[in-house]
Amino acid sequence: MTLAADYIVIGAGSAGCVVAAELIRRQVGRVIVLEAGPSDQHPLVKMPFGLVWLMGSKTRDWRFSSTQQAGLEGRQLKIPRGRMLGGSGSINSMVWFRGTRRDFNDWGYPEWDWSSVEPAFQAVEEKLRPHQLSGAHPVTQKLSAMFSGNSGAAPTPEYESAGVFNFNLHNGRRWSAADAFLRPALGSGNLQIITGVEVDRIDIETHRARRVILVDGTEISAHKGIILSAGSIGSPSILMRSGIGDRSDLSAIGIDVKHDLPQVGRNLHDHPSVGLYFAGPNSGYGLTLGQSLAWAAAPFRYAMTGKGRLASPTVEGGAFFNARGTDAVPDVQSHFIPFKLGWTGQRYTYGAGYFADVCLCRPKSRGELRLLSADPRVAPAVDLGILQDPSDLDTLVAGLFRLRKLLAQTDFGSYRAAEVFPAETAQSDDAMRRYVIERCATAYHPVGTAAIGAVVSPSLNVMGIENLWVADASVMPQVTSANTNAPSMMIGWKAATFITQEAA
Repeated sequence: MTLAADYIVIGAGSAGCVVAAELIRRQVGRVIVLEAGPSDQHPLVKMPFGLVWLMGSKTRDWRFSSTQQAGLEGRQLKIPRGRMLGGSGSINSMVWFRGTRRDFNDWGYPEWDWSSVEPAFQAVEEKLRPHQLSGAHPVTQKLSAMFSGNSGAAPTPEYESAGVFNFNLHNGRRWSAADAFLRPALGSGNLQIITGVEVDRIDIETHRARRVILVDGTEISAHKGIILSAGSIGSPSILMRSGIGDRSDLSAIGIDVKHDLPQVGRNLHDHPSVGLYFAGPNSGYGLTLGQSLAWAAAPFRYAMTGKGRLASPTVEGGAFFNARGTDAVPDVQSHFIPFKLGWTGQRYTYGAGYFADVCLCRPKSRGELRLLSADPRVAPAVDLGILQDPSDLDTLVAGLFRLRKLLAQTDFGSYRAAEVFPAETAQSDDAMRRYVIERCATAYHPVGTAAIGAVVSPSLNVMGIENLWVADASVMPQVTSANTNAPSMMIGWKAATFITQEAA
């Protein structure tokens, strides 16, 4: 059987679901969506707390790892990426932030300034309907007292603020781009979703994208175009396997170069993150004798009402603030988790508590992604470049000291817990710097590997190749100042607009 469509979308993640659905809505033709993983119809996917088990799953997580990070003295970091319908939007915490006006204006392209992206955000939110989490733990709700003048509304990266975050949840259940966009589009009859198929490469003839070749050799032709939405690791990897990338790098591993585009895979960056651990009776959720009945009843309560601790996406709130307290403009974000987390490597730990991190809004460090082989079964080398720029380390250190002070000043009432790690071992600047180097990870927001202006045009066409677009977080020249799920969906919406305009 020969498969063909007008458009092929590679990857059913947050951006891919939106771009496919929007192409269908705009009636540009028949669309095939290819997804390497399975369906998202699984109880753990729909249950917010289920992400605890989904991250690291052999079937629903790509389970990438970084190279040894020079800035972290050779440590390697886990890079979970969703591998199912909904992509990473099916395993994330569902936190919803657009970013700041400055983020998009600083990209430097009229098509992507705030006045241009705001309507796309509004259109996405009309369908997704994100809202402030209801039923947040009382200790999370206390965060709204961190800064004077807080109204109880969700915090924003535009100014110093704290409280319960906004999420894309409906009735206590995950509501991803697959739910809001992809499934409703099936009713058109012009959309076909194929799961469990991994893409090897895109066939390029005379600088034009013609067809997709799967790992098993199956070919799927695209009459009008191909949209890469495989994420900041998957999209550049497929481009390079297709012969689009740095000529010397591709030639060295035996790939026939179709178009020399050296910036493919470069500019990789993520939000570096490191946190403080708190523990104490009657504070947050945890494994304690006093909470044992509540945990035993939690599955039944969730099944019956969609409420309770299993309805928690783990990250429930947090703050935005200036690390040094010298400016009203935030440069760090804090994610607050009202659960006791272990700091010695164990998966489960006894006791109650909570956790708060410091995450750089606009890191300066950059890494890169390179292929080690033309074989798609060989994972690429992913160098996140964490803390390569010394200023990133300086800001994280300052942010942890200020976070510690802010949490001490916040009125948590009877829910207050003591800092148990790093606590007294990180009181000096040198000790805190050592702590960051030993503990820093990321917020799982990799971006930038097919950046606008370097790999794709402002309308997301791959430079030098006809009928090929990239639509996912890889096109961000600079990461936005908060969680990247909302901007990824916005990018999908904008991509569909550009493609439709070009097809007209």
